[in-house]
Amino acid sequence: MISELLLMNGYGLYVWSAFSFTLISFLVLFLITKIQYTKEKNKFISKFGSLNSERAAFAKSQSINREILSNTSII
Repeated sequence: MISELLLMNGYGLYVWSAFSFTLISFLVLFLITKIQYTKEKNKFISKFGSLNSERAAFAKSQSINREILSNTSII
């Protein structure tokens, strides 16, 4: 019964190789995305982590920042 599942009437080699290729590709893509996200998060924290309230208020008052914030609130 298990051998029938693995062989799949002679198509098992193609099915399982395609399945494993897809699974490995998704795993690699996930890991690359996670690593890039961590790097960008650390860069953001190093740049804006010590942002005090005075500088935050100034950043909110700038026109480009207001435009960015207004567009993200719609989503």
